[in-house]
Amino acid sequence: MADLQSILGEGKVAVVTGAASGIGLAAAKLFAARGMNVVLVDNDGGKLGDARSVVAAQSGNPDAKTVSIATDVSDREAVTALEQTVSGQFGDVHVLMNNAGIQPGSSLFGPEENWERVFNVNLMGIIHGTRLFGPKMIAHGEPAMIINTGSKQGITTPPGDPAYNVAKAGVKAFTEALQHELRNTEGCQVNAHLLIPGFVYTPLTARGRTEKPEGAWTPEQTVDFMMESLARGDFYILCPDNDVDRATDEKRIAWAAGDIIENRPPLSRWHPDCAESFAAYLKT
Repeated sequence: MADLQSILGEGKVAVVTGAASGIGLAAAKLFAARGMNVVLVDNDGGKLGDARSVVAAQSGNPDAKTVSIATDVSDREAVTALEQTVSGQFGDVHVLMNNAGIQPGSSLFGPEENWERVFNVNLMGIIHGTRLFGPKMIAHGEPAMIINTGSKQGITTPPGDPAYNVAKAGVKAFTEALQHELRNTEGCQVNAHLLIPGFVYTPLTARGRTEKPEGAWTPEQTVDFMMESLARGDFYILCPDNDVDRATDEKRIAWAAGDIIENRPPLSRWHPDCAESFAAYLKT
């Protein structure tokens, strides 16, 4: 893993999707504070302009540029145009953070539109970004990274929002395959990382709340943890929050994998026959 300064230094280029708010905005501010040129990408053009001003004010480099480009990441042609614009204005990209996501809610036999929207943004948006920016990031030969935002819901797949779970499970599988590809590409200086946030208070999770719940982290806390993990070279950036520590996350993840190994019912953590066993397991 290259030294972070060689990737996040002054004059380097970062592209962040879902940058108008939440984790994406917090990441863009941090990259700007390091003196990077930052490209903010979001589908919400109104909020994007305000976000650009906030990020530009954080810049630690008077020569750095901060631009915003309204883009629907679910549209492959739009992402192609984005990559061409960024390449033309800035040249080599050193950080690609595929962070854009939506969560309109879903049910197994509910509206098809919700499933399509979630898949197109949360999964295909990450695939489009990676496949269209990735080859040039590899070709320029400088240290670089691709950060894809996943979710714990894509690992333990709790009941309640199956479309979101399936899309984020796809992000995990895709990013694992990406890192395998990168590390087996001769001369490649690009690494992939899977960001797995905990409970973060963002517009996506607010659901009408106007104040941050005590159990939630701020986007800034999440990005700070991400930076600490990147400095260690972590691929899986498993974030805690104020309610759930890493030990609990690890047990939940291991239990979910154990459903297959132990031949338990699927999603046994929420199955009445397994409730006592799971509760006892958490105490071990």
